[in-house]
Amino acid sequence: MSTSKISRRGLLGAGLAAGAVATLPLGARAASHGGKLKVAGIYTVPVEQQWVSRIHIAALAAQERGEIEYTFSENTANTDYPRVMREYAEGGNDLIIGEIFGVEAEAREVIPDYPDTAFLMGSSFKSDPALPNLATFDNYIQDAAYLSGIIAGAMTETGNIGMVGGFPIPEVNRLMHAFMAGAKEMNPDIKFQVSFIGSWFDPPKAKETAFAMIENGADLLYAERFGVSDAAKEKGILAIGNVIDTQPDYPDTVVASAIWHFEPTLDTAIAKVKAGEFAAEDYGIYSFMKEGGCSLAPYGTFEGKIPAAAVEMVDAKTAAIKSGDYMVEINDAEPKSS
Repeated sequence: MSTSKISRRGLLGAGLAAGAVATLPLGARAASHGGKLKVAGIYTVPVEQQWVSRIHIAALAAQERGEIEYTFSENTANTDYPRVMREYAEGGNDLIIGEIFGVEAEAREVIPDYPDTAFLMGSSFKSDPALPNLATFDNYIQDAAYLSGIIAGAMTETGNIGMVGGFPIPEVNRLMHAFMAGAKEMNPDIKFQVSFIGSWFDPPKAKETAFAMIENGADLLYAERFGVSDAAKEKGILAIGNVIDTQPDYPDTVVASAIWHFEPTLDTAIAKVKAGEFAAEDYGIYSFMKEGGCSLAPYGTFEGKIPAAAVEMVDAKTAAIKSGDYMVEINDAEPKSS
């Protein structure tokens, strides 16, 4: 595997070799390097972080299949993001993936300058026909979050659940609301403590926030951020994971997790770039459960420990979601404590 990890300051020289291909239409460049697309990822946090890790894993899988050549830059500050976008575009990459939640306006000023480069970006806003080479996505995994809530509602004994998130943006809010709706399926009187730490990656702060919730009666935590499950483990209570399956690290703590699968999103973009059909579209649908974009993690160490009624409801709701007979509500409003 030839994945390269490039610092966000080490790309300037790459543009010199790109001039000969910079004017080729979307998808045409692949033929100039063995049919493989050149794909670059730009991430504002470490690739180990939950959300970004799912994009990174999907890109590594596509490279392993021989479809792309993949390089990436992590820990890119928002102030540097537009510059790194330009450097990757000028470096001859066919497709640039990443997340522009904190730099929407600046990123959308860069994209028109590179009409022969496809951009697939996580965004709180929709695609714009005026930017035909920008497609947007986010993690619409409310289906799996709802199912994890059912499990949580069955496992809490006090009916008091603590929820720690990064920022109250739509991508987080909709998952919290779906989780809360699932929990209320088992117990409509459940109370929720909701707090946001103002960071995507600050495990100590998330842990301290979780400790406060436990002191206030929570016996189960929704771990939208790293650090929350550590607090649950230390205090001997349960947690529900988000985006990735952390049960192997917390076998006696994490009961279930809503998993995001970025592969349907990325694979669709790769195919469209290769076919010359990439356009301004909303890729959010590819995170839906019926598209294979999310799932509930296996129960693992908690197999047989979850009340049968909850397991049966999860199975029934999963089937209904996949068939289209049941739609989990998408609520992007900021959730509040009960």
